Amino acid sequence: MHDNAMTAFYRLFIKGLITALPISLTLYLLFWITAKVDDIFGTPIAKLMGDHYVPGLGLVIGFFGILLIGVSVNNFVSKHFLDWLERRIQAVPFVKTIYNPLRDVMNLFGSEASDKMKRVVLVELVAGTGLKSIGLVTRDRFPDLPEAHFKDLIAVFIPFSYALGGHTLLVPKSQVIEVDIPVEKAMQLAITAWVQKS
Repeated sequence: MHDNAMTAFYRLFIKGLITALPISLTLYLLFWITAKVDDIFGTPIAKLMGDHYVPGLGLVIGFFGILLIGVSVNNFVSKHFLDWLERRIQAVPFVKTIYNPLRDVMNLFGSEASDKMKRVVLVELVAGTGLKSIGLVTRDRFPDLPEAHFKDLIAVFIPFSYALGGHTLLVPKSQVIEVDIPVEKAMQLAITAWVQKS
């Protein structure tokens, strides 16, 4: 009887933990990101405003600042200036190695790259074995690289399960099968190790 009560208690605790932990971690992560953004934009503003500074003002100003940059990109003059600034950044070797990967990651989730960068595929990892993984096509043409080495290849990003990051594989197009599901669903399946929601 005592063992049955402990088993029931353990199962209830695990169910509670499974329910509470994702919610708690999500809320904590959102709070942490909000606090960091507010700190980045708010610190210089707080120095200017002194005692008149209101917590959260940095977050509001940061939001509208990013929105203003988005509007500026659509403006002809501003776009040319931003293109010029990007070329200057890419001219500095060390800075370029930081900037380019960050820009490419953001472009992966940008609306302008949706047609090319958000195709969900199944990749046969080893030809003939049937071993497959789900991924996102990040590139299907390589005009800037030697054609002899990259002909008929496709670049596919394979996300890790329960972790940030992943692998990018160059595989023959014949080993790729397109899947008609939203990219968000594919990412959810991959990141959660294909665990089905009950």
